[in-house]
Amino acid sequence: MKCIIIDDEPLAREGLQNVMLKFPNVEIRGSFHNSRQALQMIEQEEIDLVFLDIEMPQENGLVFAKKIPDKTLIIFVTAYPQYALEGFELEAMDYLVKPVSEERFAKAIAKAQSQLELLNPQKQLFDLSTQQYIMVKADRKLQRIYYNDILYIEALKDYSVLHTNNANKIITALNLKTLHAKLPDDIFIRVSKSYIVQKNAVDSFTNSAIIIVENEIPLGKSYRTDFFKFFSS
Repeated sequence: MKCIIIDDEPLAREGLQNVMLKFPNVEIRGSFHNSRQALQMIEQEEIDLVFLDIEMPQENGLVFAKKIPDKTLIIFVTAYPQYALEGFELEAMDYLVKPVSEERFAKAIAKAQSQLELLNPQKQLFDLSTQQYIMVKADRKLQRIYYNDILYIEALKDYSVLHTNNANKIITALNLKTLHAKLPDDIFIRVSKSYIVQKNAVDSFTNSAIIIVENEIPLGKSYRTDFFKFFSS
């Protein structure tokens, strides 16, 4: 995750850099005392995340935030809590008030990391081979959904509905194709244009339908070969 720091106080920049060195997934690409130099880097290089102060002499951080591309996430780091509402109205990823504890900083990093994974499905920000969950945005927040908790996933136009083993339905603004690309093939299998199922959740099946906890899911003709191949082995 490529990051830059913008803060007019040298000690504040140094402190942030020292904390960020403890996170191997964070790469510091630059540290700036003014927004003008930082903007040049953002325009020349793909920056994932900006740590941005607010009260700066040349340009207020809230004003500068409006110049940052939408694909670049922002975490405000400031000594002024009164700007928090304005910060979140600018869709900042987080708002940290100095002095920031390492634990609080870690939570902000994790939140940004998860959001970047949603925005860039092809961009692996951590080792997917050991990951046992997926982060999805639902109900205006990021939610961690463990693979074993997902029974099946249903397409709903440009959205997807995750049906879980506690009878919850989680609706996320990811289409089924995108969601399928993010899920491991050894756990999930697509069974029609509108459904993905967790392999271990299948109770029974026929030539045209799959039963999962009394729910009947259609098995598409073009998906039958792969489905039967897995279960016959």
